[in-house]
Amino acid sequence: MMILISILLAYLMGSVPTAVWVGRLFYDIDVRTQGSGNAGATNTIRVLGVKAGIPVMIVDVLKGYFAVWLVPHLVEFSPDDNSKPYVLLLASVAVVLGHTFPVLAGFRGGKGVASILGVGFALFPFSALCAVIVFLLVFITTRYVSLSSLTAGICFPLFVNFLFPTDHWVFQALSIGVAVFLPLTHRKNIERLVKGTESKISFRKKPGIEGVNKKSEN
Repeated sequence: MMILISILLAYLMGSVPTAVWVGRLFYDIDVRTQGSGNAGATNTIRVLGVKAGIPVMIVDVLKGYFAVWLVPHLVEFSPDDNSKPYVLLLASVAVVLGHTFPVLAGFRGGKGVASILGVGFALFPFSALCAVIVFLLVFITTRYVSLSSLTAGICFPLFVNFLFPTDHWVFQALSIGVAVFLPLTHRKNIERLVKGTESKISFRKKPGIEGVNKKSEN
C-alpha cells in the first residue's frame, strides 16, 4: 500500500503546475497561452521574465528530487528486498509524467526537463551535475534552451553508465529513457531548430509584464 501511495504522491507532486500558478497569481497570465504554450520554466522566462522563471525552475527541480527522496521514507525496505530500485523507477516516471501531464492543470504541462533534473540529483548527483555543465556550455554558446536540454539529456546516460557507473540495470535503463523521452517532448523544438526558426532565450525584462500586469500592483 505504501508503495502505491509513494507513486501517487510522486505523480501529484509532479502535477503541481508551478508555471501556471505563478503566471495566474502574480501576473494574471496563463503562460500556456503565450510563447511556446509550454507550462515550464523556459516559457515562463520567455513570457514573464527571469524574476518569474527562476522560482518556477527551482520548484520544478525540487518536485523531481523530493518525489524520489520520499520513497525510502515512506516505504520500509528490508535488507533482502530487491524491489527498491523498481519503486524508485516508478516514482521517477510518475513525477515526470505528472509534470508533463498534470491532473491539476488539465493535463497540459511542461516538457519534464526540470523534474528530470531533480530526479537526476536524487539518484545520480554527479551525473546530473555533469549534465548541468553540458547544458550551460551549450546554452552559453547558442542561447537555445531546447538544444541545451536535448544535448544534456542525450549525454546523461553516458555519464550514468560510463563516467559514474551505477550498479543496477534499472537505473541504467532510466538514464537511457531520459535520452529518449526528451527528444519526444521536444519534437516541435527540433523541427524549429532544423528550420532555423527556434527562438533564443532573452533575460531582459518583459515590457508590460514586470511593471503593468502584476496583480500586486493593480
